[in-house]
Amino acid sequence: MVQYELPRLPYEYDDLEPFIDAETMKIHHQKHHQSYVDGLNKSLEQIGGASHPQYISSILSELKQIPESGRQNINFFGGGFENHRLFWETMTPNGDRTPGGKIEDAIDVYFDNFDNFKKVFSEQAITIQGSGWCWLVFNSTYQKIEIITTSNQTSPWTIQKIPLLGLDVWEHAYYLKYQNKRPEYVKSWWNVVNWDYVGNRFSELAV
Repeated sequence: MVQYELPRLPYEYDDLEPFIDAETMKIHHQKHHQSYVDGLNKSLEQIGGASHPQYISSILSELKQIPESGRQNINFFGGGFENHRLFWETMTPNGDRTPGGKIEDAIDVYFDNFDNFKKVFSEQAITIQGSGWCWLVFNSTYQKIEIITTSNQTSPWTIQKIPLLGLDVWEHAYYLKYQNKRPEYVKSWWNVVNWDYVGNRFSELAV
C-alpha cells in the first residue's frame, strides 16, 4: 500500500519570521497539512487506489477517471496535500524578492514587468471569496504563464495547468498574525518567495 507522508520543511518553523510567524507555520504544517495527508491516504484506500502507481499530480490531472463516489475527496485531500507541498518549497528565508532568468523574461512578456505581475497576482489573491489559492501556472498547451485562482484545495493540475507558484489564502495560513488583514499577509509573503525554485520549475517546462 502506498502511503503519502507529511514532507519535511526545507527550513525551520521560525525561519520565515517576521513575515510568516513560527506558530502559524507549525500549526499549518503539523495540523492542517497532516490532515490532508491522512485524508488522501484514506480516500485512496476507500476507492481501491491505495497502490495507485502514479503520483498525486497525475491522479489530479485525470480526476474524471476517479470513481465518482471518491472524486470529491481526492480533489480536496489530494489537492490539499500537493498544494501545500509546493507551498513550502516555494518559500525561503531571505528571499531574493525578484525573479531572474527565463521566468523573469516570461513575466516581462506576459505582464509587462515584475511590479505589474505582483499587482495583478496580489489583487486576485486578495479578492478570492472565502478560501482558496492564487497561482502562477504554466499552460503547456499555449506554452505560456498565467495567473489563476482556485477555490478551497482544488489544484491547477485538475485543469491541466502546471503550478509554479501558489499562495494559500485560507485563513489558517495567516489569521494568527494578520487576523482579517489578508492584504498585509499577501504583501509580506512576497518577501519569502523562493524565485530560484520557481525559476527552476519553469526552466524545466519552457521550450
